[in-house]
Amino acid sequence: MVAEAVTKRVTRRRVRTRANLLDAAFAVFAAKGFGRVSIEEVCEAAGYSRGAFYSNFGSLDELFFALYRERADLIAEQVAGALALDGPDLDVPAAVDRVTEVLLLDLDWLLVKTDFLVHAARDAAVAQTLLAHRARLRQAIADRLARARGLAELPAALGDIDGAAYAVVAAYDGVTTQLLLDKDVERARVWLKHLLTALLTDGSGTTE
Repeated sequence: MVAEAVTKRVTRRRVRTRANLLDAAFAVFAAKGFGRVSIEEVCEAAGYSRGAFYSNFGSLDELFFALYRERADLIAEQVAGALALDGPDLDVPAAVDRVTEVLLLDLDWLLVKTDFLVHAARDAAVAQTLLAHRARLRQAIADRLARARGLAELPAALGDIDGAAYAVVAAYDGVTTQLLLDKDVERARVWLKHLLTALLTDGSGTTE
């Protein structure tokens, strides 16, 4: 019993240490950019030694991938949750409003995500991590559209629901690229609402 209790404490402490390292790394990566950050800087920001770092991650790359997957999975879950709130029916403008609130909430996340994109563009193996996340996000959108009753006919150029999901993600990518430069979250949110509503309706919906 004593050994079991000690093991549980060690496990909880390790989980907490790992979480603290990820949180600290997120802040440091967002501030300085991946490739300009050392293990020592992450450890200093988290208040841990290099030993604590290496007991959880084999390298800075491994930590970066873990951080990206954690945040990307959270975003995908939030998008799926936002799209599920209407039940079987889908109020497109209201759903778009909720999704844009989720996607455009965190400029730091966009900075880290962009670093990961650039890194992945130069490494085919790393690219698979990013492609997998984007596929999950598109699938969550496509699944919700497929379940919706009364969805307006999609523009022929999109082809089908999968095409619409691709278009939604592409619109997000374009708007957030501008957002990274001008930091105007409200303007980006308005534009994304307009674009997504136009994509998913006959264009008559409004997004004030």
